[in-house]
Amino acid sequence: MALLDNDHVILDCAATTRDEALDLAAQKAFELGVGADASALAQALKAREDKGSTGMMDGFAIPHCKCAEVADPCIVVLRFAEPVEWETMDEAPVRVAVALFIPDGERGTEHLRILSKLAVMVSDANFCSSVFDAAVASQIVDAINAGLEQ
Repeated sequence: MALLDNDHVILDCAATTRDEALDLAAQKAFELGVGADASALAQALKAREDKGSTGMMDGFAIPHCKCAEVADPCIVVLRFAEPVEWETMDEAPVRVAVALFIPDGERGTEHLRILSKLAVMVSDANFCSSVFDAAVASQIVDAINAGLEQ
């Protein structure tokens, strides 16, 4: 399975709360075959969120989890129809959540590498604009994949 593909992106996501967003990301990951239990995936995301918010700045959040339920690493992107309240560094609502699902047995290097690259990407104004303004999922996928390859 690809880490991120067009099927992994939900444009105009209808979630109105952080927990709804995490549930939708988990449901999408489940539909993609990342794990056999959407509820377990959602709980893993929420448990990580309870340890400290994954809200970044400039309208982005990077929720993530490492759990036994995850079979293959996967990224799910939610671009919200309306900004979602989320605890963020700049206290602004979130417009895009880039959710990362990592298998529990993964040693951490790949997980940390991806998180680090995503954090760098969401601090770049050009990247943010390209994701906010993307007309189709493939434009978001291309922008994130290009950043991950750097």
